[in-house]
Amino acid sequence: MDRITKKWIALFTLFASILIPFTTYGQEVTLPSVNSGGTNFLDGVAGPGLLFEETIEYYHGNRFTDPHGEKIPGDNSVKSWLSLTHLAYLTKWKILGGYYGVEALLPAVRVDLDTDLGVRGHQGGLGDLILSPFIIQWVDHKIFNMPYFHRINFPFILPTGRYDKDSAVNIGTHLYSFNPYYAFTLFITPKLETSWRLHYLWNSKNTSPPQSFHADSIQPGQAFHLNYAWSYEILNGLRAGIAGYYLNQITADKVEDHKRDHSKEKVFAIGPGLMFSKKGFFLYLNAFYETGAENRTEGMKISLRFSKVF
Repeated sequence: MDRITKKWIALFTLFASILIPFTTYGQEVTLPSVNSGGTNFLDGVAGPGLLFEETIEYYHGNRFTDPHGEKIPGDNSVKSWLSLTHLAYLTKWKILGGYYGVEALLPAVRVDLDTDLGVRGHQGGLGDLILSPFIIQWVDHKIFNMPYFHRINFPFILPTGRYDKDSAVNIGTHLYSFNPYYAFTLFITPKLETSWRLHYLWNSKNTSPPQSFHADSIQPGQAFHLNYAWSYEILNGLRAGIAGYYLNQITADKVEDHKRDHSKEKVFAIGPGLMFSKKGFFLYLNAFYETGAENRTEGMKISLRFSKVF
């Protein structure tokens, strides 16, 4: 732990990873893409500095589920590739005892959708821009004499991504989202840590929804989602562990201000991971396997993340 506290791993990978680009299945409203497992080991640890990060993800969902978690019949599949560029800067200026920072993220996505539900398509392009004007990172706290790093962040998702209401598959959402979170890392021992990130998601209306809705507006519901991780340093600079994510939509979707019954989404994922770090460079490799999905796809994801701290 001394090595970590002295060098202040500027590892604030603050908001990364898109699970599935925004798609429309028939007349179902879907939640915007969120950080699902893209941040995990040592997530709460950070210090003043500039971070450049690139995430590459592949997702394949081949089980589409109904409101009861049952598989929707047919041969249905969605595949996506993501390249997410992330810049973050944590200053030496303190607010409430923590370091103040800002960040920006821009995704580039390729999606292929093939279903027996009458919906097929593919799309590629830039996704919605993510900006946070307000981050506070605390570095010097303890809980029961165990080192505790934590952070709050208030990112906004802006409707800048590629969107076409005539398309079955869209990279952008054509709405605004607010996705604040609280993240922390607790060092149970100098080598064993657990990290968690707790999110809330609010979405505005889409006033130009896909034509299949025959409506003037749609609005995805609110949701709670989290990332979790446990890792152990097996060699100097090398960690191994498990990580995953959980999403639970807490309010119903709306079409023209009318609630859609049985529209809430849910999913849980878990999988193995590795992390390598040396001289301000970090490499993460994770695999996630989903289960318990409702009103969304269920599948697997592989994530490779490179970070460099300056």
